[in-house]
Amino acid sequence: MAAPKDPRPCSIADTLALVGEKYSLLVLREVCLGNGRFDQLVRNIGAPRDILATRLRRLVDAGVLTKRVYSERPQRFEYRPTQAGLDLEPVLMTLMEWGDKHLRAEDGRPMVIEHVCGHELVPVVTCRACGEAVRHEDLTAHPQAEGWTVAGPSAA
Repeated sequence: MAAPKDPRPCSIADTLALVGEKYSLLVLREVCLGNGRFDQLVRNIGAPRDILATRLRRLVDAGVLTKRVYSERPQRFEYRPTQAGLDLEPVLMTLMEWGDKHLRAEDGRPMVIEHVCGHELVPVVTCRACGEAVRHEDLTAHPQAEGWTVAGPSAA
């Protein structure tokens, strides 16, 4: 079967188009940790400077980060997360938890995030309505895009 001309409309795909490029989520990780200066980002991420500059520009243009001057001579900038950037932080925490569990189980975790309550953060996705933890077997998808079902495009 040939691939459809237009893939499934999907917010995951839209999000990955913005933050799925190499280094983009690592930029967000560092900025959320408070490391928003270019030299800190280069050091902590290991990205080439030109690629990092491109990622920063794209994240600022998309409204995920803000850029502000912290030095006039020479002019230097610091990056901070916007509310849209902060809304991605739980995604980062969940990715970190997955990596700790499935990729670093034997090596140990390179970082622990502490919640304000003083305990280690273990992210859990919960239902906003009932507060229960989300399990795969409890989910049912209801495609909203016209012409699409869970299995794919509707018959023409």
